[in-house]
Amino acid sequence: MFSLLALFFLPLVFASPTVQKRALAPTVNLQYATVVGSSLGGIDSFKGIPYAQPPVGSLRLKPPQPITSSLGTVVATGIPRACPQFLTSTNSSELPVDVVTELTDTGVFQALSDAGEDCLTVNVQRPSSATANSSLPVVYWMFGGAFEFGSTQTYDASELISTSVAQGKDIIYVAVNYRVGGFGFLAGKEILEDGSANIGNLDQRLGLQWVADNIAKFGGDPSKVTIWGESAGSISVFNQMALYNGDNTYKGKPLFRAALMDSGSVVPADPVDCPRAQDIYNTVVDKAGCSGSSDTLGCLRSIDYETFLKATTSVPGVFDYQSVALSYLPRPDGAVITQSPDILAQNGQFAKVPFIIGDQEDEGTLFSLIQSNISTTDELVDYLSTVFFHDATVEQIQDLGATYPDDPSAGSPYRTGALNEIYPQYKRLASILGDLAFTLTRRIFLNISFSVHPSVPSWSCLASYDYGTPVLGTFHASDILTTYGITPGFATTSIQSYYISFFNTMDPNNGTTGLLSWPQWSEGNELMNFLAASNVLLADDFRSESYNYVVASKSSLHI
Repeated sequence: MFSLLALFFLPLVFASPTVQKRALAPTVNLQYATVVGSSLGGIDSFKGIPYAQPPVGSLRLKPPQPITSSLGTVVATGIPRACPQFLTSTNSSELPVDVVTELTDTGVFQALSDAGEDCLTVNVQRPSSATANSSLPVVYWMFGGAFEFGSTQTYDASELISTSVAQGKDIIYVAVNYRVGGFGFLAGKEILEDGSANIGNLDQRLGLQWVADNIAKFGGDPSKVTIWGESAGSISVFNQMALYNGDNTYKGKPLFRAALMDSGSVVPADPVDCPRAQDIYNTVVDKAGCSGSSDTLGCLRSIDYETFLKATTSVPGVFDYQSVALSYLPRPDGAVITQSPDILAQNGQFAKVPFIIGDQEDEGTLFSLIQSNISTTDELVDYLSTVFFHDATVEQIQDLGATYPDDPSAGSPYRTGALNEIYPQYKRLASILGDLAFTLTRRIFLNISFSVHPSVPSWSCLASYDYGTPVLGTFHASDILTTYGITPGFATTSIQSYYISFFNTMDPNNGTTGLLSWPQWSEGNELMNFLAASNVLLADDFRSESYNYVVASKSSLHI
């Protein structure tokens, strides 16, 4: 587990400029604050700029509120505070998981890692040459972490920005902190009645409004914003496209003009007050000691931080047995996310902006490591039926499983024969989870998008550059290392070139020289397949039997 978690925290090693001498501090005057940043290597960084009132006390579990008073001088240097983190369940009874949990899901650890409720901030990074008149395109990053963990602490865009400058395509980068876990995505009928559902997505939306109001002062153009995310952040990109039935305007203007989704798009979900969500809410209330209260939500807002933190982490986490059957995720509430995202997509109720969407080849391996008790087809069907798809019949799950051969050579990590089968059904489960959460869902969204918005350009990709990595293959979240330039090489160079061109022109090919032309997906349903030393085009028709079954049964495959 430590090695897996290290992937998400690795960028932090590259993020701290404190060990080197800084130039004179850059300063930007906003209407509500004077923001002082740092400068290093031709990059100005402003980290930890508040964009909302602290969501504490009566504002806990409430939609974010704009800042309405002057903050004076904000010293935006160092590492910003993360929102409260949820890594594993405090109900675990296994060693060493319970030891890890007791260390990570406590107020002491969160304080040491500078996590806490007063966390609604943005980071802004820009070329040091930028001025208030530069009007540069803006990249708005939403981190991943299964809607349970992650923060802007672990991402630094200095290398990406430097590359954009070297290519003559300067960009400005904004990363938003948003509430995760039970602080940002708690559901239940009480939450629905209070109008406080999906507040993590609302944090992201208020951050976008902050960009619209303030980014010009840093040298950015608010009319040239691309929203970008990975994993839960990528799912959040689609959610931002679909919030309020696709209305992405603010003060009469679009908040973004393009979108980039790395591993995640449409997640079919049951409503905020569905039985599963209510069970999670009731468990949190019970663990918080609020069961006897006549106003359980008010009680959750009144208890101390560490008690609430441990209550929210008492339910299954993404690294627990339940895997990507997440305890906390965006759910339809009738107002912000009006219907299940798959229905919103089918209705064309999402912003009509050019987009890129892609996946890692082996999305499911990371989430299938600990289900070692699953060794037969019957056990696999039982797992999917009881943990994931409560709306589906056993027969439907059996039919789904039948489209995935009980043969390790067909499973994930793909193209590795009988190798990497760490327990019976591992590679089969990894293939199913990867497809349903990410890869085949991506193809479904592309087909829907072309059907309802045929004039909107889209491009799609599949990354295979880590082929041969034992057990994991090209696994979920490994693209962080390439897109942020942490691992040098052809894959990093080519992906960054395509992305930077897209940020500037809404076309990955525009100004990209010496690389394979990336066709729009609608032209022939081809993917750009990123390999370690080259790129090739790949037909997006693999696992077609499984795809056809998921399309026909998607209404029963909600989580």
